[in-house]
Amino acid sequence: MNLVVVESPTKAKTLSGFLGNDYDFEATMGHVKDLPKSKLGVDVKKNFEPQYEIVEKRREVIEKIKAKSKKSKVIYLATDPDREGEAIAEHVKEIVGDGKTKRIVFHEITKDAVEEAIAHPRSIDENLVDAQIGRRVLDRLVGYGLSPLLWRKVRRGLSAGRVQSVAVRLIVEKEREIEKFKPIEYWEIFAKFEKFTAQLVKEVQDKKSADKILADLTKAKYIVSEVKKRQISKNPYPPFTTSTMQQAAARIFGWSAKKTMSVAQGLYEEGLITYHRTDSFNLSSLAVEKSRVFIGKEYGDKYLPEKARFYKTHSKSAQEAHEAIRPTDVSKKPDAKNKLYDLIWRRFVACQMAAAAYSETTIDVTAGEYLLRASGQIMIFDGWRKLFNLDKEFVDLPEVEKGEILHLEKVWGEQKFTLAPARFNEASLIKTLEKLGIGRPSTYAPIISVIQIRQYVEKKEGKFYPTPIGVAVNDFLLEHFPDVFDYAFTAEMENNLDKVADGLLAWVKTIKDFYTPFDKKVKDVTKNSKRVKIEVEKLGKPCLVCKKGELVVRTGRFGKFISCSRFPDCKYTERYIEKIGIKCPECGKGDVIIKRTGKGRNFFGCSRYPDCKWASWRKPSNL
Repeated sequence: MNLVVVESPTKAKTLSGFLGNDYDFEATMGHVKDLPKSKLGVDVKKNFEPQYEIVEKRREVIEKIKAKSKKSKVIYLATDPDREGEAIAEHVKEIVGDGKTKRIVFHEITKDAVEEAIAHPRSIDENLVDAQIGRRVLDRLVGYGLSPLLWRKVRRGLSAGRVQSVAVRLIVEKEREIEKFKPIEYWEIFAKFEKFTAQLVKEVQDKKSADKILADLTKAKYIVSEVKKRQISKNPYPPFTTSTMQQAAARIFGWSAKKTMSVAQGLYEEGLITYHRTDSFNLSSLAVEKSRVFIGKEYGDKYLPEKARFYKTHSKSAQEAHEAIRPTDVSKKPDAKNKLYDLIWRRFVACQMAAAAYSETTIDVTAGEYLLRASGQIMIFDGWRKLFNLDKEFVDLPEVEKGEILHLEKVWGEQKFTLAPARFNEASLIKTLEKLGIGRPSTYAPIISVIQIRQYVEKKEGKFYPTPIGVAVNDFLLEHFPDVFDYAFTAEMENNLDKVADGLLAWVKTIKDFYTPFDKKVKDVTKNSKRVKIEVEKLGKPCLVCKKGELVVRTGRFGKFISCSRFPDCKYTERYIEKIGIKCPECGKGDVIIKRTGKGRNFFGCSRYPDCKWASWRKPSNL
C-alpha cells in the first residue's frame, strides 16, 4: 500500500478514482506546522530561524498520517504546486521521516497528469520552501513590530500587515482624491438629420459658448465632407489567470475574491479545472489542440483561426503554476448550476476561436466652421463572441455620399460635468494591486478579507470606503514608515521573494536587509511619536447620561456603535443603526438597515429582527 498526502478530502476522493486500491489517502486540511500564535516565533539573533510548531487543530490528522506511513511502501506528497504546498510537503516529510517520501506535482487532477507525476517524482524544492519561509517570517516581523506600536499610538487591538496596509493606502488615497475632486462643466452638442445623428467635434466648456454654437448651427448648411469605411476585428481575451478570474467573477456575479477562490478550489479538487493560483497565460499544446478539434466539430471550421493562439505572459513573477486556468477536459460542457466553471470554460474555448469581425463607418459633416461626426459599427461575423453576450448596442449608419447636403431636423446641447474618480471595487482593487506588482495569485483574496475584518475599510454596495480607523492607521504608518509602505518598495520585496523561489537570492539576507533598519525605526517611533486621534462622526446630539459630551459614532471590534465624546470619562454607549431609507421588502414595517457579519462583511437586514428575519447581500430597490 502507498500513501498519498493531500490538503483536502475532496482532492483525495478525486485522486482515489484514478489510482485504485493500491493507494491510501490522507488530507492535512491545510498547514500542519506554523509559527506560534502567542509569540514572535522568529529568532532574530539566529538568522531569523522560524520556530515552527505543530498546529493544534491538526494533531489528530498528523497521528493518522504517521500511523498510515508506517504501513506504507511509499509516501507521495501530493500537495498543491506552489510555495504553500511545497512548505506543507516539507513539514509532512519532517513528521514522517525522509526515507519513504516522494514529492509529486500536477497542475490538473486528471488520470494522465497524476500517473505522469507518480512516474516522475522529485525531491522537495527547497527554494520554494525558502520563499514561503521568507514571506511568513517577513510578515510576522512586520506584524509583531507594528501591532504593539499601533496599540500604543492609535488604539488597542489594532494590527498591521505588510501588504494589507498598502491596499488600505490605495483606498484611502482614492477617497481623498474623490474628496478633492471638483467637477468641470462641459457641453455636448448634437444635430439630428433624417437618418442619423452627429455630434460636434469640439470641446465646449460653458453654456455661453454652447448657446452661440447652437445659434450658428441652427442657421448652418450641412454637407457630408467625408465617409470612411473599414473592417476591424477583435481578438478574444486570453485565458484566465487568478486575478482576471477574480475580476470577472466580481464584475459579472458580484462575488468576493474569497468566494471565487473557494469555488475555484472545489473545481480544481474535483478535477474540472487546472490549478487556480497562477499568473501565467501559458497553455499546453495538447490542451490547445483538443480545443481546436472541439471548436471545429461544435461550431464549424469558420470559427477556427488558421493557427492556434498562444498568449504571452506579461507578469515577471509568473511562476505559481505552469498554465493559465482552463478546463481539464474541454468536452465537459458547463451546466447552469456551476457559473464559475461555465465562465472558465467559455473563456478558454473562446481564446482559441476566430476573431470577431465588424464593419465600421464614420461620417464627417461640415456645418460652416464646425465639424460634426457620426460613428457606427455592425457585426459581420461573431467569431469568439458566439460564446459571450454582446456588450454594446450596434449602430448601423445609412449610406451617404461625400458632398451630400443633409436636412437638419433639430440641434440641441446637453450639459455635462466631469465625474469624480470611481472608488475601488474588488475587481479594480485586484487589478491595481497586480499592476503595481503587489501581492501574488494566492494573496489577493486574503488581502481583501483581512482589511475588512480589521475594519480598516468597509464595503458599501460593492465599493470600498476607508473607515476613520483605517485612515488613522494609514496616516500614522505613512508618516513614520514611508519606505516600508511605498508601492515600489512593496513590489520589490515581492520580487525578492520570487528570486528566492528561483534560487537566485537567500531568504535570510532578504529578511536581514529589511529588518535591521525596520527594527531601529520601530524603536525610534515608539519612543518619539505622538498618539494619533481618530476622527469620529458627530451626531449633533448631547449625551443622554452626562449631558456634557456629544454623541459620536465610533468603530469597535463588532462594528459601529454610538458613544459619548467624553469617553473614557463617560462610558455611555448605544447601538448604532444605519438606515438606508427603505422599508423591509418582506414585512413592510421595519427599516432596511446595514448589518455586519462576524467576519467583517456588510449585509442588509430588517430592523425588526428577530421578529422579521429578512436579510440580503444586495441592497433592495425602493418600494
